[in-house]
Amino acid sequence: MNEFLKRAKEIEPELIENRRHFHMYPEVRDELPETVKYVKEHLEAMGYQPQEICKCGLVAIAGGKKPGKCIIIRGDMDALPMPEETGLPFASKNPNAMHSCGHDTHMAMMLGAAKLLKEREDEIEGTIKLVFQPNEETFGGAKAMIDAGVLENPHVDAAFAIHIGPTGEVGEIHYGTEYVMASADGFEIHVKGKGSHGAAPHRGVDPINIGVHIHLALQELIAREADPAEQCVLTVGAMQFGDATNIIPDEGVLKGTIRGFNGELTDMLKRRLEEVSVQTAAMFGGSASVNWLFSSPATYCDAAFTADMLKYSADIVGAEKQLRNKQRGSGSEDFAYFSQAVPGQIFWLSAGVEDKSKWISNHNPKVLFNEDALHIGAAIYAHCATSWLKEHK
Repeated sequence: MNEFLKRAKEIEPELIENRRHFHMYPEVRDELPETVKYVKEHLEAMGYQPQEICKCGLVAIAGGKKPGKCIIIRGDMDALPMPEETGLPFASKNPNAMHSCGHDTHMAMMLGAAKLLKEREDEIEGTIKLVFQPNEETFGGAKAMIDAGVLENPHVDAAFAIHIGPTGEVGEIHYGTEYVMASADGFEIHVKGKGSHGAAPHRGVDPINIGVHIHLALQELIAREADPAEQCVLTVGAMQFGDATNIIPDEGVLKGTIRGFNGELTDMLKRRLEEVSVQTAAMFGGSASVNWLFSSPATYCDAAFTADMLKYSADIVGAEKQLRNKQRGSGSEDFAYFSQAVPGQIFWLSAGVEDKSKWISNHNPKVLFNEDALHIGAAIYAHCATSWLKEHK
């Protein structure tokens, strides 16, 4: 058995304890004071000197005692602003937040990897940066850490991450190369009309009517203006107008995302969304303005670096459990900022519970993750990082 895997299994109770703590006390975006405090205290107890280089963004250094290259291993920390409905004995104590994307497991695996690496630090031939990242869910954390200098001092040569998956047999690795996940651009369309009594709509300008027509018109951008050969999607996820049965409100808002892989097409769709929104509102006597909320590039995974990660991770899970994705996903990940800057790969590590009827996707209030995957993820992080440095002096 691989030495890292053997040791990770020995510390499994510790990994589970950490994961359950994170799960019970979720925090969102880059407002993670208690999460950061917990991670920092545990890293310091291991002998690290973690630094908060941006708001709630931690970095710890393993190795650096021998010359060599530098690789990042990254785990994200933020939860989602939603209630939990799992019924777990360690369910969230915050009624407004839940680790429904599995970032609690990412932190537990990273702390496990940190312990494995510290115990064998003298063997590391180069430097490993352990990056605990905030604000992945709204695509601001990776860029903030890069802007704060995480890729320098020492200069980073590659980046690796693991994302947990709530479906699939425990220990399966799912991966892709080149563009594997879509870009994401979030938008907010503010619509203004003129409020009136519901019995006299002719005395006002109905922003709800405008919003409906904008929503319908935006669907035509994909149906008639985007190349059918391109994979892209435009979703309106929220329409908020008024709260009474007999009042036409003054204004309202539509919120959504544009996702794709072709930068030129995405830019065109963003431009046309603004034009369609403004002109449709004007056609009905109102006005509209567009606010872009966030942006993350498509995630690119370097083929040569991926081949290395697969070779090393096969020592942990076996080559038969390494499954290439049949198609790229329309979901998005701000790890894209790291893999845009240096060769990178993000593995999806399956952690389906034994009862397959309870396999539910991420971001669901009932989602479950099998904790049997935690020690596997910790071992993959440690073994892949140290092996890559050893072979790429």
